[in-house]
Amino acid sequence: MADTMSETKIPAPVYTTKYKPHPTEKMKAAQWTGTKSVTVGEVARPMITAPKDAIVHITHCTICGSDLHMYGGEMNMAMEKGDILGHEAIGYVEEVGPEVKGFKAGDRVIILPVIACGDCFYCERQEYSLCDKTNPSKEMESLYGHRLSGIFGYSHLTGGYPGNQAEYCRVPNADLVLVKCPEDMPAKKALALADVTDTAWHGCELAEVGEGDVVGVWGCGPIGLSIQRLSLLRGAKKVYAVDVDTKRLAMAESFGMIPVDANKHKADEYILSVEPHGLDKGIEASGFRSTDSAAHKIMRATGLEGDSADTVSEVIKATRKCGNVALIGDFFFHTNMFPIGMLMEKTITLRGGQLMAQKYYPYLLNLVKEGKYDPSFVFTHEDDFENIPKIYDEQFHHTVPGGLKAVLRTPYGRSLGQ
Repeated sequence: MADTMSETKIPAPVYTTKYKPHPTEKMKAAQWTGTKSVTVGEVARPMITAPKDAIVHITHCTICGSDLHMYGGEMNMAMEKGDILGHEAIGYVEEVGPEVKGFKAGDRVIILPVIACGDCFYCERQEYSLCDKTNPSKEMESLYGHRLSGIFGYSHLTGGYPGNQAEYCRVPNADLVLVKCPEDMPAKKALALADVTDTAWHGCELAEVGEGDVVGVWGCGPIGLSIQRLSLLRGAKKVYAVDVDTKRLAMAESFGMIPVDANKHKADEYILSVEPHGLDKGIEASGFRSTDSAAHKIMRATGLEGDSADTVSEVIKATRKCGNVALIGDFFFHTNMFPIGMLMEKTITLRGGQLMAQKYYPYLLNLVKEGKYDPSFVFTHEDDFENIPKIYDEQFHHTVPGGLKAVLRTPYGRSLGQ
């Protein structure tokens, strides 16, 4: 994979996945150093590298559930020691390139995870996470037949871009990748709009959740709980919440969901026992680390499969004939024992994919500004950025205080009193 991972050149407007390092000024950044190993290192801070770049001084960042796949070792083949992690952050524009039109120094901004060109076939269709021009990974093209978009700090499969769990971030194609953030919006709300809320909304869009639907969501992490709450906002009649974590199930119930404890029930069988018609919309939001059966655990441990179909199989079985199933939990590789017959014979529509973040703005921002939805509940703990190695361990083991995510304040964020 060495040749793939050394490829950094891409077409305009991004030009390169790497940033031009400042000759003298340094910054602190969260760097991947191996399986379950993240360190706060000192690296050169980024400079304007392409004409449409912006440099953002980060005030707050957080750890995504998908970052834990890299932390836990599942993505080692696509990582290099020293890679800067992270794709959820907010801050203030420090500097803009000569071709940036919509932002200026001093603007408060949300950094979206997806790096898109804005003018390829997919971007013109607002399918930004499928952008043809921002990811040079030959490995991804070999795996999937195509390359998807670049994403900040999300392995070399998505371009190897330096992430924003750092004091500064180079933001390519800033006019498309940044969102202006109201100065008076609390940091937790703004940070939750960087990825969690847009990913959850995308899950609802993939499943086409609408008025009167009976919905089932596998996973009660920040994304799963957000999908559940947004499903109700979109008019769902009932939402079943499936998980093994009793504290998270209690959160789901407090938000009006019907909890299904997967420690006590096989979720598909239980749901069909109380909803014989089945779910209108089933959404998998727990990801490929969710394995229930001994067979899948053995196959993953021995390298016979990269992902597990346990939860996906349950979702498909619990969903009604001609219903919709969406995969929003991260799956990357291949799985065995996939219920292809059940999928086909039940006439189920199955969709998945990374968030098309830019498509959902300004709608989601306005939803929060107008008080119709508050995404800040996903942050149950606050800490200083310098403690990010500890927070990685806590989020990986589900021991972070409060049970969900931590918002991390950089020295700059603390100096502003935010």
